Amino acid sequence: MRKDFVIIVAGGTGTRMRNETPKQFMEINRIPIIVLCINKFLKYKPTINIIIAVHPAYKKELTVICKKHFPKKQIQITTGGDTRYQSVKNALALIPENNGVVGIHDAARPFVAIDVIKNCFSVASKKGNAIPSITLFESVRKASNEKNKAVDRNKYKIIQTPQCFNIKLIKKAFTKDYTPAFTDDATVLESIGEKINLVQGNYENIKITNPNDMIIAKAYVSHDK
Repeated sequence: MRKDFVIIVAGGTGTRMRNETPKQFMEINRIPIIVLCINKFLKYKPTINIIIAVHPAYKKELTVICKKHFPKKQIQITTGGDTRYQSVKNALALIPENNGVVGIHDAARPFVAIDVIKNCFSVASKKGNAIPSITLFESVRKASNEKNKAVDRNKYKIIQTPQCFNIKLIKKAFTKDYTPAFTDDATVLESIGEKINLVQGNYENIKITNPNDMIIAKAYVSHDK
């Protein structure tokens, strides 16, 4: 049986939420967002190996949350770095295997559909990687300096997580030196010449980033399955 891992990136400190509590620890219906997130992956596969990269200031708090909500599940916790790249690299170091699939997911995306998770892991096991994406519906303009022009929105996609990879390939990619061009894990893999495979995401899979997102999240949680 294929061994699946998920790295949940929870390195935020709450600055964009204008809140002392990082978004991943904020509660919806008295459940921390990161718990909602973990539950999605356990529903996909109860035996999945979970690794969380968290800001060092919140490692103790996360440990308490995991013990309370998942007392029978062994969840590995590692320290997040100054960048997402370093946080993921720290988490990858905890995976001894080179065979299997690892998903890398934002802690602030608790509404990913289980079917999307399943499809991402499945495609990645066959093709080496799978990146969920959704179509743009709004008009898009390219702006630079004082100029801007309309562009064809059909040529662009919004990228989500979990981004899933063959473990050996993504470990190889993360041996490269960090560059600001690494805006997500797919760009890291792409830097070693690998083709990126886009799969269908789900529109509810928002990344909770600012206070307005919490209003949407509270509406979603009552209908989420």
